[in-house]
Amino acid sequence: MGVGRFVYTPILPLMHAQAGLSAGAGANLATANYVGYLVGALAGTVVPRLVRSSVVLRGSLLALVASLAGMALTQSTVVWLFLRLGAGAFSAMIFVIAASSLLSHLREHPAHLPGWAFGGVGAGIALSGLLVLVLRTAGTWRSAWWASAALAVLLTLVAWGLRPEPEPEPAVRQGPAASARRAGGPQTRRWFNALFASYTLEGIGYIIAGTFLVAAINQTLPGSIGSGAWVLVGLAAIPSSALWAALGRRWSRPDLLLAALVVQAAGIALPALAGGVAAALISAVLFGATFIGVSTLALGAGAHLRFPRAVALLTAGYSVGQIVGPMVATPLLHHGYHQALLLAAAVVLAAALAAFLLRLGFPHTMSETITERAGGDRRPTPGAGAAGSSSSREAGASAEA
Repeated sequence: MGVGRFVYTPILPLMHAQAGLSAGAGANLATANYVGYLVGALAGTVVPRLVRSSVVLRGSLLALVASLAGMALTQSTVVWLFLRLGAGAFSAMIFVIAASSLLSHLREHPAHLPGWAFGGVGAGIALSGLLVLVLRTAGTWRSAWWASAALAVLLTLVAWGLRPEPEPEPAVRQGPAASARRAGGPQTRRWFNALFASYTLEGIGYIIAGTFLVAAINQTLPGSIGSGAWVLVGLAAIPSSALWAALGRRWSRPDLLLAALVVQAAGIALPALAGGVAAALISAVLFGATFIGVSTLALGAGAHLRFPRAVALLTAGYSVGQIVGPMVATPLLHHGYHQALLLAAAVVLAAALAAFLLRLGFPHTMSETITERAGGDRRPTPGAGAAGSSSSREAGASAEA
């Protein structure tokens, strides 16, 4: 998924220089990918059985590989548009299936396992960035797409045996109390709404930074610094989820989500507020170390609330944010990229505010009933609700029983 979604970013300059792709058409291809991501996320929401199907997973993996290889077979912008649209949809389906599988199968396992799995997105970014960095001098835009498809084939072979989330037990077996909790009462909806708002705003701010961070760095520094910064984003993302999960032994998901969003906002704003190589590289590390961590924390919190189809709904909101982000940032690009980064940082700070609201009365252990939690913010005592509960121990990674 990391290769399929993000290899387009480092290949784009080659397509501009060698394939005659205009800046406007390049932006349209990126938007098509975001729209496709929304389509895939909505499909998982409307038809939950898709998320539990090995056939859908394997078909999406193969289709994603085909979409990468297909980019090298044509120079038609229209065909490219449909290929990137498909790549977005298949990537979203793969992510929703994989995330749901992690949240269900690894709930009793150490938090670092699902954390490292989510870090695979960062590995895909780093590998595809390094691949294109090598091919910039020895190959063409076509060879870059062929190489990325070959890399995706190898990763597909490893991912082939992933078991999707199992079918839920019938509500009759769970009892009326469990059924009511899964349906989500008013308090659960309030917490989920705050989480949904935070994650959607993160989608807006993150994609603005992800789209324009390298360009903003290249605006004042040599191009190699921008390319290197993108690889650094991927490298920083690999261990990020596992590290955030480790922090969950002492702090709860809402606290960590708030902290990650504040750190990310600072990293996004840094290149716009301070020039130089150091600021660019620090920005890349802070961005890479948080954007996947935010996803795992938010998805884990949604699953913890036992809100129906939480992963698919949150992913859908996130993908809507990805479509909106470039649209609201485009008017600012006439003055360079720094204003766009400042806008992105402001939006991520708004996401942090929503995460702060999520903290109020959040049920750190779901054994507490909704009516018990509605009375006030009963935070866990040290060692009981933070380090001791499975809820915090698996922060950002799994759903608790």
